[in-house]
Amino acid sequence: EVTDTHVREAGLDPDDLTVRLVMNLAGTLLGFPRHLSQHTGGMVMTKGPLDEVVPIDNAAMEGRTVIEWDKDDLDALGILKVDVLGLGMLTCVRKAFGLIERHHGRALTLATVPPEDPAVYDMLCRADSVGVFQVESRAQMSMLPRLKPRHFYDLVIEVAIVRPGPIQGDMVHPYLRRRSGEETVEYPSAELQQVLGKTLGVPLFQEQAMRIAIVAAGFTPAESDALRRAMATFRRNGQIHGFREKLIEGMVERGYERSFAERCFRQLEGFADYGFPESHAASFALLVYVSAWLKCHYPAAFACALLNSQPMGFYAPAQIVRDAREHGVAVRPVDVNHSDWDCTLEEMDENIVLRLGFRQVKGLASKDVDALIAARRERYGDVADLARRAGLGKAALETLARADAFGSLGLSRRQVLWTVRGMEEAPLPLFAAAGVYPSTGESRIRLPAMAPGQRVAEDYRALRLSLKAHPLGLLRTDLAANDFVPCARLAPIRHGGHARTAGLVTARQRPGSAKGVVFITIEDETGIANLIVWPAVLERFRKAVLGASLLGIQGTVQREGLVVHVIAERVYDLSALLDRLESGEARPSATRPALRIPARDFH
Repeated sequence: EVTDTHVREAGLDPDDLTVRLVMNLAGTLLGFPRHLSQHTGGMVMTKGPLDEVVPIDNAAMEGRTVIEWDKDDLDALGILKVDVLGLGMLTCVRKAFGLIERHHGRALTLATVPPEDPAVYDMLCRADSVGVFQVESRAQMSMLPRLKPRHFYDLVIEVAIVRPGPIQGDMVHPYLRRRSGEETVEYPSAELQQVLGKTLGVPLFQEQAMRIAIVAAGFTPAESDALRRAMATFRRNGQIHGFREKLIEGMVERGYERSFAERCFRQLEGFADYGFPESHAASFALLVYVSAWLKCHYPAAFACALLNSQPMGFYAPAQIVRDAREHGVAVRPVDVNHSDWDCTLEEMDENIVLRLGFRQVKGLASKDVDALIAARRERYGDVADLARRAGLGKAALETLARADAFGSLGLSRRQVLWTVRGMEEAPLPLFAAAGVYPSTGESRIRLPAMAPGQRVAEDYRALRLSLKAHPLGLLRTDLAANDFVPCARLAPIRHGGHARTAGLVTARQRPGSAKGVVFITIEDETGIANLIVWPAVLERFRKAVLGASLLGIQGTVQREGLVVHVIAERVYDLSALLDRLESGEARPSATRPALRIPARDFH
């Protein structure tokens, strides 16, 4: 329960209007006890609905609106601004909880997920975090094995530390060195130890920056709040620099060394490039823990919920499905007799398996899916039966055929396409009265089977993923003949060693704080690899780095503990190999490589 005493212990004034408003909103939205507003009878922001008070406009996304007032204008007018943040992970967690209750009989909420589970932290320390809120990016995956979170507050720090502010302010490496015992934790005063004790003497949160200004530089609370606002306006506005002299001279006057004061300002200056409030980081850390707990203990439900909450996060459905299968989840294909619009869980041989839903099929209209499911009181017997009962046209049937969704009927993609193209667009009245959907009879013709590469290529075209094989597995003979090792083979290579590897590009990042460095994640049939492309290499191989779907890399292996990167020296666009899959030329048993790249020329 939240009482006035708790608020005072947090350093806040329970009579402050903003505090009461926030607690009232929390009580309304989350069901918290409303002790703070009992004597006020609740908090009223306006006399009428907000949409009658503020000017609103249609947003780009359907069904969304935006407020036209600028936040700085609101501040100038003294109008309170409250941000209510919507997160896709909240939808994902809600759906996962529903699946767990339905299939495992366990009712969960954010408040009842078991806390401080060692297995969850073990998983995060391995950077096994695909799909986990906030810590699934390449940068976060690199940080997790170094920070080694073991408690909830470690996740609060993890969320906050991989931000442009702490990175630019040179806070990350000092914190990691102190956490690992490589650097002594020292505090120049008892006052600063109280402020920075939880973060080992390194300011990581905006609240700490404000407290440093008050206790070490003599700022008033109002001046400290002005500093917070300056930090929130970002470096390009230059407002943070107006506090430099006052902060440094104030610290020097109070006995702090000038070098220490200047270092503090540089760190605080980093917050102008986006630093986190501690309260914000703690809220996000809760979702980090809950989503990690779901992934750890209910991987099928978590993957299913992730797929049903797309688009969100860093990973496409293909990567989510691959990761789920690596965690022991059996995944079944889209099927006209078994799938719903959303992905679902099914019980099979006393196990829970994930069934892909029609939402994965590109170009399939939801109204056609609704008709298919409504008419599926009994199993469909053949293509004509489905077409007749669901009333689907040839376009929808072809889309389902391309998705290879007729497996339960024993029909291949090519057989169904042949059948559909021989059908009339709609039955004539005489056939309709007889309940017959006529075809040319050509479906009985024996058709040659598609090559493995063609099947995989068609899967990716229709579903953006394949359960049959990974494209790189089918191309491995060519790749191996040119010294491209699987991504999983990078782990044993020593630091400073050289290697070639290749994979489908799943992510490219060029953050502003990285000074022109491009970070790339690639994937093959064995896992993922993280690549770093320095600006000079980017300029030399720009077209391949920025445009290739299938990327080859030659470079130096860099490792720090469990974290492995490849520093690019040469980059190859291997996308043409994917065309061989579609032409049917690529087979796992191929003996003659069509790919020819010069021998390794490491420097």
